[in-house]
Amino acid sequence: MTEPLSKIPSGLRYYWGQEASLRRAIEEAAMSVFDGWSYEEITTPTIDYYSLFERGMGASEAERAFRFTDADGRLLAMRPDVTSGIARAAATLFAKRNRPLRLCYAAPVFRLKGQSHAEWRRESVQIGCELVGQNSPAADMEVLAIATEALGRLSLDRDYVITLNDVEVFNGVAESLGFDSDSRDQLRQLVDGRNSADLEQFLTSCASREECRAFSQLVRLSGKHETLDQARRVITNARSRAALDRLESLWGIIESLDVSDCFEIDLADVSRLDYYTGLTFKIYVEGAGAGVGSGGRYDNLIANFGKAEPAVGFMLDLDALAGLLLSRNEGLTVTAQPERQAHNVMNNDETALFREAIERRTQGERVAINFSQVMP
Repeated sequence: MTEPLSKIPSGLRYYWGQEASLRRAIEEAAMSVFDGWSYEEITTPTIDYYSLFERGMGASEAERAFRFTDADGRLLAMRPDVTSGIARAAATLFAKRNRPLRLCYAAPVFRLKGQSHAEWRRESVQIGCELVGQNSPAADMEVLAIATEALGRLSLDRDYVITLNDVEVFNGVAESLGFDSDSRDQLRQLVDGRNSADLEQFLTSCASREECRAFSQLVRLSGKHETLDQARRVITNARSRAALDRLESLWGIIESLDVSDCFEIDLADVSRLDYYTGLTFKIYVEGAGAGVGSGGRYDNLIANFGKAEPAVGFMLDLDALAGLLLSRNEGLTVTAQPERQAHNVMNNDETALFREAIERRTQGERVAINFSQVMP
């Protein structure tokens, strides 16, 4: 069947004029921020082995990729995710580099089908960064600080909220209930759907009525620091409580930097990506129909390609950001920064560490966080 060449396939589009210029300005603004925090740009292959994404994203997410067979019979895919490729590069190309690695990117990703019709785009652009080789609240705070600065550069500093969670809160609950893989996936869908009645009914076969009511409260636990106190009254297993402790440690840094207005804790925001192991977060901006970014910690992913090591990162959705700014009729002008030496920032006090780093970034200096004095 011959398709009319006057049309393009569904889920794809042209960009021109003001919108094309705005997209380029957003990309330049974000990449300038990454450079300011000493992140090195990397470009991963557009086409790669399908198995790379199965290991990285998980089988269910990887199925959304465009797949085709190479001449030698191997199954290939157009890149549906950037982090998987960076994880492999960290374990292979950069295996002998000093840690932590700081890498950033701006790249299109391709997906045959979306998570919902409203979000479906066959080609979209992700802008993000990855911090490899460091596992601490300070490392998590670094990527969050970068995200907040990038949003500020886009004149969104008063309009966004970053919701925080830790996947081990959910994993601990599922483990304590003795769930197998299928039941765990059902539980995750119910928590993500935020339907407490259906969640309570689902749990009746494996927990007491009192426990069912307690666990069903998970879908309503969101807010500031008080959310952690409420969760501890509901959750008693050690695995989940350790995750709550990690969130509390990170929240302490956020409060000490006086940026808690921009953050919330949301224990019902359960990630679909299998590679997340600890902190997860999503970025929402007023006026956008869906999230404009997401990220988290994926300490097990790199072990698929070599030596295991911790990592954390995030990405911004260029398409969502451009659509939002265009609807507001807001222009964006970015001045390229000359290449300059990074100032080494180190302190055993996490608050002082980030106060200095953020202050130097406000003044336009390039910084590199030194974790040598920070407690893990």
